[in-house]
Amino acid sequence: MAADINEGSVPSYYREVHQAICSRTDERVPIGVFQRVLSRTSLSTTVQNQIAEHVNNGDGFLSKVSLYKGLALIALAQQGKPPSPKLLDNFIQEFPKPQLGEPKELQTLKMQSVQESPLNLSLTLAELLKKENIKVELIPEKKGLFLKHVEYQVTSERFTVSVYRRYNDFDIFHELLLQRYAYRVVPALPPKRVLKGVLTSMTEREFIEGRRRALGRFLNLVARHPVFSEDELVKTFLTFSGSDVQTKLRDACKKLGDEFMTCKYATQAKDYLPADVQSQFSSSRELIRNIHNSFQKLRDRAERMAERSKENATDLLMFGKELSSLGSDESPVPILASCKSPWAALRRSVKGLSVEFSLLSEKAAQQGRREEDDVVEKLNLFLDLLQSYRDLCERHEKGVLHEHHRALQKYGVMKRQMLSATVKPKEQVSVEQLESRIVQQENAIQAMELRNYFSLFCLHQESQLIFTYLLITSHILGAFVDSQVQGHKEMGEVWQDLHSKLKSLFGDGNGQSPPLSPK
Repeated sequence: MAADINEGSVPSYYREVHQAICSRTDERVPIGVFQRVLSRTSLSTTVQNQIAEHVNNGDGFLSKVSLYKGLALIALAQQGKPPSPKLLDNFIQEFPKPQLGEPKELQTLKMQSVQESPLNLSLTLAELLKKENIKVELIPEKKGLFLKHVEYQVTSERFTVSVYRRYNDFDIFHELLLQRYAYRVVPALPPKRVLKGVLTSMTEREFIEGRRRALGRFLNLVARHPVFSEDELVKTFLTFSGSDVQTKLRDACKKLGDEFMTCKYATQAKDYLPADVQSQFSSSRELIRNIHNSFQKLRDRAERMAERSKENATDLLMFGKELSSLGSDESPVPILASCKSPWAALRRSVKGLSVEFSLLSEKAAQQGRREEDDVVEKLNLFLDLLQSYRDLCERHEKGVLHEHHRALQKYGVMKRQMLSATVKPKEQVSVEQLESRIVQQENAIQAMELRNYFSLFCLHQESQLIFTYLLITSHILGAFVDSQVQGHKEMGEVWQDLHSKLKSLFGDGNGQSPPLSPK
């Protein structure tokens, strides 16, 4: 009968629905509008997708007949029947009426935007970066009886508040985040060196400054995350000013539980996943691994350039000081020839050049700080995120998947024991206990399968997050080029002033000056 669907073979409700949602220019219905009609039903996402697949011809629109077919499949699915076109072929009675509400109410569906799948992240990089801007600053050291304690002032732009935190507070916060969001990218904390004085190539001051920067990156990545940003744990860490923030954090975590228990999509995650999710995960993981390796090399080069700028600043300053020292020598100049030596006058001029070299040193130091703050720091931010993604992939494979495989193996052993018990009768009590254990194991496997699908659901979203953040490459390159342009411009102006000064200082009576560089 499906081939014979027409105006006269369907209930009037079908025609009213069509009139409510069809395009103004023709009788067709945009596939997006039909998907919104499907979303109004109580059907599962899997069934909705099956119905849409049966009626969609691929051009983005449904004809009137295709819409009638879709409405009939919705009605049959609401009765508990599988949404197969074969049902319509053999249907003798009048098509049932789907439960969609009044046709007039459906008119608003034409004006609504297409409802995004919860699997998709629709945020842009600009929107992520605007979510929060957190500054972490060192505050003066508080000396205890034996040790000095480093404390940080954490200032949230979003909540317009500043709080004080110790490293141990960060440590507890990180631990609880991992417990609550085991299936998400949780950035790692910088290391805590317990034994003072165990230094390698850096000083204690450099280590503390590096840790401060890393803690700032950690908080910004967490506070800008699409899921973490709205969590009570994050808000508590950034705003609670009481004396025991660690207890407050633990209480909040106990109240909330892990994400699988609180996310409304957790048990339906399988319905949203693409059929080739495993291959997508593998290809994304490999690509992100390569990107991580390349960005590590870029960061290493940027660090070397910033370090060279600082070394250049030191060399320029010392060069100027040596000139000043040279010009400050007031030792009498002997007359070794018939003409008077010009050195007495020249050395006073040389001493004055130290001002320009001091300025050059300052400009080079500023260049190094710009390279460190604007380029290296952005590279480190993205690298922290990339590393946390690789850590997440390992947690997925060594955690959820490994536990699932172990549970299946245990279940197989139990089934074999049960089979053996039926072949070789044992005591009734032991058989019943084995049956009970098998049921418990089946429930455990089912729960693990749900968690496995939810883990893949989260991994798919986190992969999207990585590729959204990948656009930060343009920010990094822009900062790098701007830094070089500004640095060379500022230093070029000082060098030019110095060049003019040399001409005026060392020119002869005829206005000629000795060449400042070989011809």
